[in-house]
Amino acid sequence: MTILLGCIADDFTGATDLANTLVRQGMRTVQYFSPPDNDVVVPEADAIVIALKSRTNPVEEAITQSLDALQWLQKAGAAQFFFKYCSTFDSTPKGNIGPVAEALLAALKEDFTIACPAFPENGRTICYGYLFVGDKLLSESGMENHPLTPMTDASLVRVLDAQTKYSVGLVDHRTVAAGPEAVRAGFDTLRSEGHRHAIVDALSDDDLFTIGTACAHLKLVTGGSGVALGLPENFRRAGKLFAGTVADQLPAVPGLSAVLSGSCSQATLGQVAAMQRSRPSFQLDPSKLAAGEDQAAEALAWAVPLLADGPVLIYASAAPDDVRAAQDKLGREAAGALLEAAMAKIANGLVAAGVRRLVVAGGETSGAVVQALGVDGIRIGPQIDPGVPWTTTMGTTTMGSTTMGGTELALALKSGNFGVEDFFLKALDCAP
Repeated sequence: MTILLGCIADDFTGATDLANTLVRQGMRTVQYFSPPDNDVVVPEADAIVIALKSRTNPVEEAITQSLDALQWLQKAGAAQFFFKYCSTFDSTPKGNIGPVAEALLAALKEDFTIACPAFPENGRTICYGYLFVGDKLLSESGMENHPLTPMTDASLVRVLDAQTKYSVGLVDHRTVAAGPEAVRAGFDTLRSEGHRHAIVDALSDDDLFTIGTACAHLKLVTGGSGVALGLPENFRRAGKLFAGTVADQLPAVPGLSAVLSGSCSQATLGQVAAMQRSRPSFQLDPSKLAAGEDQAAEALAWAVPLLADGPVLIYASAAPDDVRAAQDKLGREAAGALLEAAMAKIANGLVAAGVRRLVVAGGETSGAVVQALGVDGIRIGPQIDPGVPWTTTMGTTTMGSTTMGGTELALALKSGNFGVEDFFLKALDCAP
């Protein structure tokens, strides 16, 4: 097996977002949730995305997981590598974006890469190194209230510089507007000045294609899924990727439907409210979980009789003040772990009850659900909204200790900040 592009993502929904971008540009893409075992038969693919749950892990753990994924992708013959993180640059002053990028550079024996989380289609743009969400600076967009990775500085140069041993430079939008050769020259200048990382401005998809073209010679590219838009064309120009390939076909997956939401982003809170107006919903309470109440069992007892009449919503999403109150009472990590464990148990119970189409909102929640269901990998299908495709599972799926053999599930794994207000019902309307 030889692949063209080997990708490492720091959370599960981000991985699916990246895979969706590549599929839309004609690359056959499969996604795994850890480096596959040696005996796994990998389908024919142009790109493989290995999804990790490393965004908020301890730095050294995130580095180890990322290097293990890199080693597998190197053995698979990848010609270029991509480290994907969120378009809102979710991280802390200690990492994990900078330390992982530096570890990957060292392993590849390279001395320069870019960082570009821009995703203009979803309102994420970079100007003079400052990240905007819509018309607001990142630090004023609501991300300053994120429960795990509060982003209080919109200057990506400053944020990344605090995480890295080496200096961070900037290729601004004027250089990008001048075309790929100007961007490459900008890279060369920064490298000659001793910079190891370059934040690259992007205001439009055209900018992303320009940046992608300029990155053809880089062994490692880092960024959000948007900057990957221009990478497939590099392989196409080199005669390694062929036009006309149908990359987003999925098999039909009959069965019941449900939505699980753990994200507390503003976008997801709006989506929860929209679905509540037309479908039954059940909210998990971290204080009750901490008191030992089996809310997962309660949610399942409530949901299972309703499933035959249409999809249900089970959610732990809450407003920032409520999230902070739970974290203050229980501790940030403990509150998150309780909710993830409950969502994992609920996902198993729903699948046991016949749910085969599952929409999951939030990177941490998606990670917990996918791991609980024992999903090895997924095929990437058509886009629902920018950054979010439908997928179907491949390989063996499990529910706890029960093996489901060839049973396929349709999964839509949504980053918290993505999707229109009626995303949940819209997704289920176009499920495979």
